[in-house]
Amino acid sequence: MSEESTHPYVHTALRYHEAVARLAPPEELEDFLHPDMVHTQLPNALFPAGVERDLTATLAASATARSLLTGQDYKVLNAVASGSQVALEVVWSGTLAVPFGTLPAGHIMRAHIAAFLEFRDGKIIAQRNYDCYEPLPA
Repeated sequence: MSEESTHPYVHTALRYHEAVARLAPPEELEDFLHPDMVHTQLPNALFPAGVERDLTATLAASATARSLLTGQDYKVLNAVASGSQVALEVVWSGTLAVPFGTLPAGHIMRAHIAAFLEFRDGKIIAQRNYDCYEPLPA
């Protein structure tokens, strides 16, 4: 993706995803997130019923990811901004640190993601993820 976008929220969204990708500690991620934020993951292979988290639960989930993954990568393919909203097209990969279901430690999971971020006061107040995981081995 080109870094030529000048929309300030695109810049913040990219920096946020870079921090998440390197498994930054919750205190660092909190700098990007509004105190009233809500993160919604629509139903997918890992969360069949979907999940909605407030700031505290979002930060706790990021801490959990640090114990489940040895590393992850977010490749942003496209970013579009309008007003206080940013839409990202992302390819995610994460390497398991521990077995997960039938998947062994070291397995690389992949997902194609559409993420919609809404900003208030310069911070992310809402994030909706549509995560399409590549088929998981049985």
